[in-house]
Amino acid sequence: MPNPKRRNSKTRGRKRRTHYKASAPSIQECPNCHEKKLQHRACPHCGYYNGRIIVTPKEA
Repeated sequence: MPNPKRRNSKTRGRKRRTHYKASAPSIQECPNCHEKKLQHRACPHCGYYNGRIIVTPKEA
């Protein structure tokens, strides 16, 4: 198995990692209550997903 001949500097490793970035989550509008929600998840405001009630929302 090949092993590194020399130690890489901190700068070289950091240059390689510049492309590892967190992306913003996809947000869409709930078709039932028109609040913002994450895609492919039940709406935290009304509890609907795919036209059906899945979760009973908490009362504020």
